[in-house]
Amino acid sequence: MHSETGPALPLATSTWDEHEYAALQRVIESGRFTMGPAVRQFETEFANYFGARHAVMVNSGSSANLVAIAAAVINPDIDLSPGDEVIVPAVSWATTYYPLSQWGLTLKFVDIDIDTLNMDLDEVEKAIGPRTKAVLAVSLLGNPLDFTRLTELCSQNSLLLIEDNCESMGATLHGKPTGTFGSMGTFSSFFSHHISTMEGGIVLTDDDYLHQAMVSLRAHGWTRELADDNLIHPKSGNAFDDLFRFVLPGYNVRPLEMSGALGTEQLKKLPGILAGRRDNASTFLSLFSNRDDLRVQSETGESSWFGFSFILEGRLAGHRNDVVAALTAAGIESRPIVTGNFTRNPVLGHLNYAPLGPLPQADKLHEEGLFVGNHHYPISEELQLLNETIGAVV
Repeated sequence: MHSETGPALPLATSTWDEHEYAALQRVIESGRFTMGPAVRQFETEFANYFGARHAVMVNSGSSANLVAIAAAVINPDIDLSPGDEVIVPAVSWATTYYPLSQWGLTLKFVDIDIDTLNMDLDEVEKAIGPRTKAVLAVSLLGNPLDFTRLTELCSQNSLLLIEDNCESMGATLHGKPTGTFGSMGTFSSFFSHHISTMEGGIVLTDDDYLHQAMVSLRAHGWTRELADDNLIHPKSGNAFDDLFRFVLPGYNVRPLEMSGALGTEQLKKLPGILAGRRDNASTFLSLFSNRDDLRVQSETGESSWFGFSFILEGRLAGHRNDVVAALTAAGIESRPIVTGNFTRNPVLGHLNYAPLGPLPQADKLHEEGLFVGNHHYPISEELQLLNETIGAVV
């Protein structure tokens, strides 16, 4: 629970209890703080939970995107090279986009569906051209993208599908978890996300080469953690030499043992965390659906409800500053919906991107959108306060 002296409805609260603190203490007592057996245990349990063959833990969801994109470009069996276009939604977190540009790929932004807030798949289909090689799909704020249609589009056009699932851990479409539809799916375990390992990220894949490439890339691009018969580069057979054999242009994005130990405890709680968030969503939808002064996110599949979003319309259109001021006064924290229309950020001048077409729905979200937090514990009273506060604006 959040502090009684804190905001009435904060954006995020802790899901830890004595089990997480005991896990931290076990790591302290072990004397092993760098990546080791606790991380490996969490990776195994995380992969098993979501029905994937492999999981690779890194120090953040942003780093998860980085090693996933790097592994895809490096993989000789994947047709993805500098200059190729990758379709991305105009609304997502900044580090959805940066690794693509950093690896020489060209961002091709498409508009969103204003109801689901995910990529408009009609726009995706229209955006596919001769240079298009991949789609980096995002399930926004916990809401699954329509992967039934998207996987068919990718298959028909020989496109690589990768998922940025950092906001949507536990979401499902027809019973299949988001993050497992593409060749790789990335997750975040940052404090404000569904589970928290302080900082942390995970990539799921069923592909052996991608798995081994990411294991190498997260730790300097060396072969030390790879098996003797790995697919990336043969080991020399000299154990001393193989300690420092560098074969890929990697990073140091390793997680700490504390993060791995926390992950194991948090994963046990994930079903209950998701159930609590979905219960709150039922209350939220009962209060805010079918109104003419705002639009809420339309659920595809079974959302894991990262947060609750609004697009202001009718009497509230053009009054976001007033709404935010009223929420703040009532102790309700709010934020823009992710980055708004990302293409309106100055950083775009540093990125590789295809010529931009109109993005009217992303613009509407940018100008009229905001979101508030959801939690694992009941917040029906807080949602009633939210309803009353918004009702009193204008």
